Amino acid sequence: MNSRALALNLLNDWQKSHQLADELLESALASSPLRGPDRAFVTELFYGCLRRKLSLEFLVTQLANKPPQPAVANILHLGLYQLFFLKTPAHAAVNETVALAKTQAHASEAKFVNAILRRAEREHDALQARLDAIRETAPWTYYSHPQWLWKRWVAKWGNQSATALCEWNNQPPSIYIRINTVKTSTKPADIDAEPTTHPLCWRVVNTSGLFQGQSFTDGEFYVQDPSTLTAVDVLDPRPGESVLDMCAAPGGKTTYLAQKMQNRGRIIAADMSSSRLALVGENCRRLGVTIVATLACEGTHLDRCLRGQQFDRVLLDAPCSNTGVLRRRADLRWRIEESEIRKLAMLQEKLLAAATPFVKAQGILVYSTCSLEEEENQRVIERFASSHPEFTLDATQSSFPPRDGMDGAFVARFRKTNTA
Repeated sequence: MNSRALALNLLNDWQKSHQLADELLESALASSPLRGPDRAFVTELFYGCLRRKLSLEFLVTQLANKPPQPAVANILHLGLYQLFFLKTPAHAAVNETVALAKTQAHASEAKFVNAILRRAEREHDALQARLDAIRETAPWTYYSHPQWLWKRWVAKWGNQSATALCEWNNQPPSIYIRINTVKTSTKPADIDAEPTTHPLCWRVVNTSGLFQGQSFTDGEFYVQDPSTLTAVDVLDPRPGESVLDMCAAPGGKTTYLAQKMQNRGRIIAADMSSSRLALVGENCRRLGVTIVATLACEGTHLDRCLRGQQFDRVLLDAPCSNTGVLRRRADLRWRIEESEIRKLAMLQEKLLAAATPFVKAQGILVYSTCSLEEEENQRVIERFASSHPEFTLDATQSSFPPRDGMDGAFVARFRKTNTA
């Protein structure tokens, strides 16, 4: 099976099963004989078609008199994505996609695909002009984001910043590694990477073989966006302290906590998912972290498992809408709904309230999300501060992807002053 055929299978599976795109791709590549550039091409085609879904659907409406069947539409999306967004040579984009249609569709459907793509090749400039025109009339279609999300962002930041954010989300994300100082003090020699503004975080230049090298096996690094380091840096745990990580899986922040504590002290890594907690254990073993104990328990019920226990520092990296990481999760924009944001904010407030008994006097509580939405960030901590006067807000930090060059995140640090 070649790259285009595998990408088509993934698009069809995603449409039918509603599984997460990341999980589908990981499973498909694990069982595929494709290597190197071919695997990268599968990823680009699959994720690119998901990101540009609305733009590709618009192009199909300009070329076809009636909507094609979903499987045929996916074949067209593959061809059109190559023609209009990947800038694949036209003859390769058309010929290879038509050849794919002949093996994956009925003869009449393959003829239809051939006719549509040949027309798209002939009328490329006119179609591009029509696509460019909807940047003014239906920008959410041009930038391929849900209309409600586009309007929400424009209302909050204005057209220019909303545009920059959508453009950011439509680009393949960079891969970063965090140097694991439990094992090493320098960048692994077998990783081609360049430094960032964070001393422990490096941007990978060549991702080929990233997980096959000796440095990965030896636990010298963890793949992690610099934005996710902020919450742990703000929590600032010290060697010998006790820390509760309330929503720990898969363990990126947990293992960074241990790293900052020089692997001395005690960390309870809690999560409601036992299977995801297994990932925390695996990551700790690879990275040489020995001070973490996992606990399978939902955050609002931790009192049942940790009765009377208190910690020097508590981290709540709360479940959220993830609107700050849409670039990294190609299909997420089509999964979230506006109504979920208010529901998530209610859960976040419950989790924050549930965290309070576990914080020692003068202890630190950090709340973080990878959301860009005020309801999940500023509004949550405002309500928490007003209802919990024993906690004082020390500071907040946030990152905005186009401005800061990293995923979106929000962090708030509270100190338990014990004066209530």
